Amino acid sequence: VQVVESGGGLVEPGGSLRLSCAASGFTFGNTPMSWYRQAPGKERELVAGITTAVVSVKGRFTIFRDSAKNAVYLQMNNLKPEDTAVYYCKTTMGGSEYWGQGTQVTVSS
Repeated sequence: VQVVESGGGLVEPGGSLRLSCAASGFTFGNTPMSWYRQAPGKERELVAGITTAVVSVKGRFTIFRDSAKNAVYLQMNNLKPEDTAVYYCKTTMGGSEYWGQGTQVTVSS
């Protein structure tokens, strides 16, 4: 089981960014997928999760899956400096959690 994030970078306040999480080694289907983030000096926190739904909107963030590509995405709009963090993709299978290595998102002018 492997999940790999990509798409992070530097963006100005008010901008948008789409993160990708490529999944492999398991049947993607309706497997629960989540995005977390961890800012410096803070605990890791849940951003958005998705189970059987194809898309879920959480305020400025939208998580959606593309089963044909075994991928889940996090669309982030109207980004703010406080959104700066390392963003992680996670899946849970058989009671075990599988995390990616993370992708850095920096919101700054």
